[in-house]
Amino acid sequence: MIVRRRWTAAATTVILFSAVLSHPASGAAAPADPAAPIALSATETALVRVQLRDQAQLDRLVATGADLANRPRARDNRVIADLVLNGAQLAELTAQGATAVQIVQRTGDGNRHYADSVRAAQARTAAGLRAPAAGQRSTTAAAVDTLQVQQAYWWTTTGQTFLQAQVATTATDDPDVEITVSWRTVDGATGSFPLYRFEDSGEYQYHYALPQPVPSRPVQLSATSSLGGVSRVVTPTSWPNASPPPLPAGYQKDFIDAYLTPTDIQARIKRLARQYRDLVDVIDLPNKTQGYRRTAAGYLGDPAVAAVVVESVRFGDQNMNGVQVRTVDPGRANRPLTVGYRDRVLTVSLATDTAGKTVSTTDEVAAAINVRQPERFRATVEDGSAGLPMPVAGPTRLDDGLQGTEVPARPWTVQALRLGVHRDGSRVGVLAYSQEHAREWATPLVTLEFAERMLANARTDQATRELLEQVDIFVIPMVNPDGANYSFNDFNFQRKNLVNHCAGAARDPKNRASWGVDINRNYTVGSFFDGYVGASANCLSGTFAGTAELSEAESRNVITLAQDHPNIKFAMNVHSYGGYFMWPPGAYRADGRVTLPRPSIDESTLFLNSARRIVGAIAQERGTVTWPSQTGPVADVLYSAAGNSADQLYYELGIFAWDFEVGNDRWNPATNQWEGVGFQPPFDEAHGESQEYAGGLVEMVRVARDYAAAESAG
Repeated sequence: MIVRRRWTAAATTVILFSAVLSHPASGAAAPADPAAPIALSATETALVRVQLRDQAQLDRLVATGADLANRPRARDNRVIADLVLNGAQLAELTAQGATAVQIVQRTGDGNRHYADSVRAAQARTAAGLRAPAAGQRSTTAAAVDTLQVQQAYWWTTTGQTFLQAQVATTATDDPDVEITVSWRTVDGATGSFPLYRFEDSGEYQYHYALPQPVPSRPVQLSATSSLGGVSRVVTPTSWPNASPPPLPAGYQKDFIDAYLTPTDIQARIKRLARQYRDLVDVIDLPNKTQGYRRTAAGYLGDPAVAAVVVESVRFGDQNMNGVQVRTVDPGRANRPLTVGYRDRVLTVSLATDTAGKTVSTTDEVAAAINVRQPERFRATVEDGSAGLPMPVAGPTRLDDGLQGTEVPARPWTVQALRLGVHRDGSRVGVLAYSQEHAREWATPLVTLEFAERMLANARTDQATRELLEQVDIFVIPMVNPDGANYSFNDFNFQRKNLVNHCAGAARDPKNRASWGVDINRNYTVGSFFDGYVGASANCLSGTFAGTAELSEAESRNVITLAQDHPNIKFAMNVHSYGGYFMWPPGAYRADGRVTLPRPSIDESTLFLNSARRIVGAIAQERGTVTWPSQTGPVADVLYSAAGNSADQLYYELGIFAWDFEVGNDRWNPATNQWEGVGFQPPFDEAHGESQEYAGGLVEMVRVARDYAAAESAG
């Protein structure tokens, strides 16, 4: 969901005042004092909730590739967006009229929260305690328009009732039409709130607002517009109005007590296979990833003056880390430019003129290295150094820049768990997969908690045993292990894998945190390569689609698993954050906002009815309700995501494919605001997400069972 660009601003410290404070439970919050400043240095990267000046400012950000972490939302005629940016970028935004309202997550918070989770787990183990349950944790238009209430839902969570409405006007071309919703509750209280216009790809969609607190159950709702339009009076519907069967006494859950690195996940898979031999197969997926590896690189010269980037052809761990590169003055007149490599030292002897002065340029040095040592090195002129005299410099040691000293560097075999009594394709199949995006640390906690619940309860709970008799379950806890390792050890906000397809100046080591392919933009249906919106050809973009459809091992693994097991009829792709429940179509073409084909009426009904059931199951854990406005097709409730996996699974393989975005916004009653939780929240929040969304996956298994039974009966 991100695209990167280079920003320019003075390297000064940015001090901004927060209008909205984080809930204390979010951990990455602004200070409790509303007057306390949000401080972000020019080079510090953070996830910031920003109030933009207007829609035009957002449009410019999208056009230039800003790192958007969530769908922007309207509030009080302003646009609220979550952005990954540094202080210099924030300074540029504020100079243009934007205001920071919440630091959701700072650089390093993820590492701290990971370490906290491990220490807490170790303390519990030392005390002989299991992790407690989540609840114990700690333009001119017509004079009159027509209004249609598209959605009116209410729900209660943690003792507070909320109301959300979505209304469409026939005055679609009037950007100034204002719509107000009025409500009445069962005890006679009344009130109103404004709705805000939502456009996508330049097309009007509807007016909506974030969920609004109301004193009790609303029984009437209507809408009026500034053009004189009046809707009919409707009765808001309870959402999701579904709940799973009650858990039996002794039902086992809460198997997650810390964040899990890729190595931890690998060990957990091995342990489950050993512990439940009669119910588990481990599938080694066929496409090995690159591994936690990068080429070794360094600057020959000074980037502030003139430099060439020298990079090894092989990976740094293949005996290239520590190789030295240097330029030398031959000390004699009329010498040619030469390049030699001996004893792990690359030496460039610069050309000299008749007076003995060195005359080689940066371009000549880079070209000479590429011509004379192509099997070992590649060289590019550092951005801004083209044509400059090459200085005598070095020696410089090449290094891959990776900080994870305990991480294995070899290519990684991604594994899937297969759970069930009948693991032979004779039963309807369900696939749950997570961590396509490296920074989404809570997502494998969800899929592993789900898997372990199913296995542990199979021997003690008849209902669980019957589910494993009737359904064939596949789980890929970690699609993108290399990116995940990089996120844990090098850059918490890493989204993509580690394969660097960049060329030329884009391979400059300063771009290390922007290399890689967005795995969830690398699939074949509705892709960037077919002209759909929501991915990029820019290798430094967060939504870089790769060099071709399925160019990456990680995406090929997901599709290969589904193709090899045609009994899979349901799939859930677990992402974070924001609290969404979505299904195809997930992409559209920009001209006219033409989406991929819509599901049939029957399939749309199945998608929505199943969503109600699964959302209801999620809410059972700690009252978290996925908003109705964030439940629906990806292209409608989030944005266009060209080349995402759910679209390929649905349109090519006939699988009912959904997406979770775990990590719902939390309501802060002290500020009356919804606040974001981030990709790597304090572990108590991540733990809560794992418990509630694992319950949602269990309900998806029930949905699959009921579907298969209906198909057999029909």
